[in-house]
Amino acid sequence: MADKKETGAKKVTKSYHVAKRPDGKWYVKGVGSEKAVKLFATKPEALAFADTLAQNQGAALYVHASKGKSKGKIQK
Repeated sequence: MADKKETGAKKVTKSYHVAKRPDGKWYVKGVGSEKAVKLFATKPEALAFADTLAQNQGAALYVHASKGKSKGKIQK
């Protein structure tokens, strides 16, 4: 019998968004969830947490722009 080789590609089933709230705080939120997973004072703190969370769960990560003409659009 021939051994099956894995392609190494994982199917992403979860995804998280990092975005800024109107009060200036940053949040990490799962898709389909009404509540944020966690709130942060700065974008780098939120990104560090979200990167780890997404890697541990094999999830996709989307970061929303907070300024300029790209405001609200996904950066990453």
